[in-house]
Amino acid sequence: MTETFTQGTVGGYLHRPDEPTGDGIVLTHGAGSNCQAPVLVGVARELENAGMIVLRCDLPFRQARPGGPPRPGDAARDREGLCEAVTAMRGLASGRVYVGGHSYGGRQASMLAADDAELVAGLLLLSYPLHPPRRPDELRTAHFPKLVIPAVFVHGSRDAFGSFEEMRRALALIQAPTELVEIEGAGHDLKSSGAGSLAVRHFTAFLFTRGIIFG
Repeated sequence: MTETFTQGTVGGYLHRPDEPTGDGIVLTHGAGSNCQAPVLVGVARELENAGMIVLRCDLPFRQARPGGPPRPGDAARDREGLCEAVTAMRGLASGRVYVGGHSYGGRQASMLAADDAELVAGLLLLSYPLHPPRRPDELRTAHFPKLVIPAVFVHGSRDAFGSFEEMRRALALIQAPTELVEIEGAGHDLKSSGAGSLAVRHFTAFLFTRGIIFG
């Protein structure tokens, strides 16, 4: 069941499973989109089917402006808004809470987790924007060594923001269990048949084998 969700400065859509495990996850969007992005909706529905409460939320920059990318000064406030969404989820889920997102949203989620190791139990990062297209030297990995929670990265073979090999090298910087889910033929938007179900299947299996999901 999906319903509109508003609490304080947090706005988005809440997925409530018929048979909840007690665990919950907050997902947010990329720089050019919002929480209605097809990749987020698809992954949220798959996670709901797996028994997780899911909150798809708009970051503060998108709440302030219906279109356009975030501005250079928006990132800190966007992380604050994401932290507020995690706090809201704690009031909804009786078990563990996870966070993640697509592209820019996933990057902000990972930076938030790097700054506060106790905030969430794990990360689900879709199309992490490892570097700007055609600028492979401008890596966005400075915070990776500070990550100490499990993280699953879902990436397409046609993603201009990083190749599989570049992603593998980057994940080696993380001092926690990681998994790279490689989706052949998918671009940065992950518009690939079955991408959502594949991402969720790997995410739940990855956490289950480490004894941290569900309930």
